[in-house]
This record gives sequence, structure tokens and C-alpha cells, in this order.
Amino acid sequence: MDVNVALAAACAIAGLGVGLTAAIAFRWSEREQARAGSGDKGGRTGLGGTPAQDAPLPPGVDTVLSVLRSCAIVLGEGDEVVKASSAAYAMGLVRGGAMAVEQMLSLARATRRDGEIRQVELEVPRPGAARATDPLAVSVRVAPLGSRLVLVLVEDLTERRRIEAVRRDFVANVSHELKTPVGALSLLSEAVADASDDPEAVQRFAGRMQIEATRLASLVQEIIDLSRVQDDQLMVDPEPVPVDTLIAEAIDRCRQPAAAKQIHIAAGGIGGLYLYGNRGQLAAALGNLVENAVNYSPPRTRVAIATRRISSAAALGEADGELIEISVTDQGIGISEKDRERIFERFYRVDPARSRATGGTGLGLSIVKHVAASHGGTVSVWSVEGQGSTFTVRLPAGQAPAASPQTPTIRTNPLPAPEARS
Repeated sequence: MDVNVALAAACAIAGLGVGLTAAIAFRWSEREQARAGSGDKGGRTGLGGTPAQDAPLPPGVDTVLSVLRSCAIVLGEGDEVVKASSAAYAMGLVRGGAMAVEQMLSLARATRRDGEIRQVELEVPRPGAARATDPLAVSVRVAPLGSRLVLVLVEDLTERRRIEAVRRDFVANVSHELKTPVGALSLLSEAVADASDDPEAVQRFAGRMQIEATRLASLVQEIIDLSRVQDDQLMVDPEPVPVDTLIAEAIDRCRQPAAAKQIHIAAGGIGGLYLYGNRGQLAAALGNLVENAVNYSPPRTRVAIATRRISSAAALGEADGELIEISVTDQGIGISEKDRERIFERFYRVDPARSRATGGTGLGLSIVKHVAASHGGTVSVWSVEGQGSTFTVRLPAGQAPAASPQTPTIRTNPLPAPEARS
């Protein structure tokens, strides 16, 4: 009996020792894990900012990266992403915690080996886009960050490249367009000199010179107008502008060519409306629309100008406000679907032969687009080949001058609402 009691006591003591040993080991393990976790603070972060590695970023680097305009990616010794800006994920440069562009990864590895700073320009696929889509043009700068990390800075150059291409095309097109009338004037002047003893020929050549000189003057003026309105953020000398006056000026500008083709220009809709902006730019934009309608319409047809007031919430899906809508409708040749996508480009012509015959420069609709944008509005087109076109400009409504307030009135000959053709 004494032996059994002694054996039971020995087993109890042994069990207590094992329990104490396990408890001590468990507490030691927890302490080591807590110590490792505190060492990761301010160090490498994975997706969602959670601690990933035990190598910290140099002091202040995290703050600097957060204010950079460029995409920033920090790579660790094993090419893992230690830190990445949200823009890097948005551009598809980082996926699943790893660099997704092999060319950038190769640059980072080379910089890690020799410590040299590298900068190149690359083209990378757009995130979530098909292969046929134009890639993103980026500038990549890779530099060592401390002894074990590599910093990759990526700047998106796509928009800058597009603007540069537009400028190059514009210069080339201007050179070509100016060369044509200048060359024609040179040849005609030689013809006049050679035909000095033939008064009839001199008169004929002089008439042609006048046509080419007018075309050259029109081209130069439209280039000047376009240069003034290209900055969509700038509005020069804004003032309340009566829409009725703009329409009257546009009709007067096209009165002679319209009369020659027996085209009737009619205005209808709501009168007494006002816009707020640059009067010269608005007059040029509306005049270009009416002039195009007359030039591209067959004889004995009708050009209609309609005005109305609409809600911006319904038209643009923005905060509720008032817009003035001006529509110019013709019964001309119409515009094909493929041409409708490009008609607002500089120097683009739907029918080059007709444009040469009418003196068109291909800049009129581009000016309309920029004027509408600089005044906070839009321009759109509806067209069917063989039936005609409707160009619609929507601009924020303005207030009549305090000295001479006017109440909008309905014209006696209102036109049908243009929304049926938009």
C-alpha cells in the first residue's frame, strides 16, 4: 500500500514537471513571435499593407514614395514587392505581390547586381485590355535603395506621346495646306507675266489669284483662331453673349453663298437666350457650323438653326443646371459612320474634292470642338448619308446683362425639336 502511494506521488510529480515545461515553452514561443512581429513594423509590406518581410525601408522613404506622382515599387532581395503605390496596381505593373513586367524585373536585377541607376522607356500592355489595344508608353527609372532593396519609378508618357504626335501632324498638315495656295499663286503670277499682251488671259489669271489669295487668308485666319482656343481651360474676355446675335451674324456671314445656291436659312426655337463666354470664339464656332451646312447642301434646300433651353442633368448626367442647345440641320450629303468619328480632327475632310471647290480648310469643326470645350460644353453630330446632318452644341446658359434684362420668347416660326435627329 505504501509502495502504491509512493508510485502515485512520483507520477503526479512527473506530470506536474511536464506541464510546467510545456507552459514555459509555449510562453517562450509567444514572446519570440511578438518580438519578430515588432521588428517588422515600418518594414516590408505586402498587399493591403500587412507585414511581409523583416527588412525595413530606410527612414522617411515611405513618406516620400507616398507623395510621388510616379508609380513607385520597392523590390526586395528575392524580387518580392516590398512596397508599391496604388497607381502601380492600377497600371497592372504589380499583380499578386510580384512585378508583372518582365523587362522591369530584369532592370531591377541588373541594378541589384552592380548598383548602377538605369532609365529606359518601355511599352507595357494596358491593364485588362486586349492585345490589339495600343500599349502604355512609360519611362522607367531603377535605382538601388539601401544595400538590399531596389526602387522602381514608372511615369506614364502615353498622353504626352499622343500630344506630341498631334503637334507633329498639325505642323505637317499646316505646311502642306499652306504650300498649295502659295504654289498656285506663284504659278499664276508667272502666267500673268507671260500673258501680259493678252488682257483676257490676264483677267482670268487674276481672278484665279484672287480665289487662291482668299483661300490662303482663310486658312491663316483659321489657324490663328484654332491657336487661340486650343487651351480648353482658358476663356478670354468672357461676357454675356446674346444667342440671337450670334445666329444673326452666322446667317449674315453665309448669306451670299446661300443665295447663290438658293438655300433658305431659317432660325427657330426660343429667343432671348444668353451664353457667357468669348463673343468672337462663339461667333466663329456657330458661323463655321452654318457655313459647313451651306457648303455641303445641294441647291434649293434648307438649313435650319434651332435653339432651346435644357437641363444639364438630363443632357450630361451632371448636377442640375441649364444648358443652351443650338442645332444646325442641313439636307446635304450626310456623313458616313467611319467619317463621323474623325470629322472634329484638324484638317480632316469628308470630301476633299468638295472642300477644295468650296475653299474648306478642314479646321472649322476642330475650332467648334475646342470652343465648346473651353466654354464648358460639348458638340455632337447626327447624320445619315443622303439625308443630311445635325450638329448640336450644348453650352452652359448665361444671364442677360443687368442693364437690359430680356425674357426668353418663342419665335413665331419655331422649328421642329432637334432631338428627333440626335
